[in-house]
Amino acid sequence: MKIPVWLPLLLGLLTAVGSVSTDMYLPAFPAIETALGGRPGAAQITLAAFFAGLALGQISMGALSDRFGRRVPLILGTALYTLATIGCALAPDITTLSLCRFVSALGGSAGMVIPRAIVRDLADGHAATRLISRQVLVMGAAPILAPTLGGVVLTFAGWQAVFWVCALYGAICCLAVALLMPETLLAERRVYDSLARLTRRYGTIAVEPSFLANALACSGSSFALFAYIGGSPMVFERTYHLSPSAYGAMFSTCAMGFILFSQINPSAVHRWGVGPMLRVGTRALLAAHLLMLGLALAQPATWWLLALPIFLASGCGALVMANATVGSLHRHAAHAGSATALMGTMQFVLGASSGLAVGLLGDGTARPMAALMLCGGLLAAGADLWRGRVERRDPA
Repeated sequence: MKIPVWLPLLLGLLTAVGSVSTDMYLPAFPAIETALGGRPGAAQITLAAFFAGLALGQISMGALSDRFGRRVPLILGTALYTLATIGCALAPDITTLSLCRFVSALGGSAGMVIPRAIVRDLADGHAATRLISRQVLVMGAAPILAPTLGGVVLTFAGWQAVFWVCALYGAICCLAVALLMPETLLAERRVYDSLARLTRRYGTIAVEPSFLANALACSGSSFALFAYIGGSPMVFERTYHLSPSAYGAMFSTCAMGFILFSQINPSAVHRWGVGPMLRVGTRALLAAHLLMLGLALAQPATWWLLALPIFLASGCGALVMANATVGSLHRHAAHAGSATALMGTMQFVLGASSGLAVGLLGDGTARPMAALMLCGGLLAAGADLWRGRVERRDPA
């Protein structure tokens, strides 16, 4: 089918539900802990609950989208996300907030996984890279705008208002899918599997070396990103005493690296290819994380010295995620929904563990956050080395 010019915009809005749901409430972490009586680091637990819900939700949403098409799971998922986010706004304690965050992630996972399957329905190779990069251009606006908006909302209203804004976003996404989204998976291409066959299919995808190497590279980048997301509010607001609005502006500035590099990627891929650009991305990501750890150990007196390697890491992460996504789905066109769901689950299982670890290891400095980010960079670089060996052995 011909790709409507507005489709990348809609796919970007859907994919951005994860960024909106995390980045917008980051400036509110101290306020949430104060209001709900949580211990220091308790707000990171609500973030880890959200990541865990995304991990569990994606594995089911991918299979549902392969079975019932793309539209219906997207509509139901965004509706569930909206209702559960309203529950977050009304939560009386940390436990209830964590539970509602988990449920909202189950629904929001539809917007995280199914747009990638839609891209694979419509394109492959360089064409898929261009479509993903246009989608990332829209999605990249979320981490730029959401923290700033969250800081502004906190200036004029309580932390609950952040979740009301997120609920409104979810309702708009649900309505947009219902009114505009075309069905990209025709009935004759849908997969009608039993639970046993579905489990075997996930197992087959999971052990395919090319998929696994690309997915681990992407997951390593995500692990580092989620360590930063979970740890940065405490580092910059409490250690460096930035206001919520100033923290939001800092976060948004660093996120510009992601959107900048994502727009450079298509022309670079056209010239050098997906694999070489993934290699460049993982090496540069590792270098940025090494710089970050060195500065964190030195404990600089000014916060912007830490922000510089974060900006670089954000941009390199865009290269890794875009190219690893294309590489992981290349051999799985027949069940792109399941493949992208499995990849997303891997990302957010690691993301949940990263968010939990940064909350438990927090010591008032940037060192735990930086060390965890480096671990993610090492995983991404190691997986890319394996990918190179796999592709030289089996170039199909």
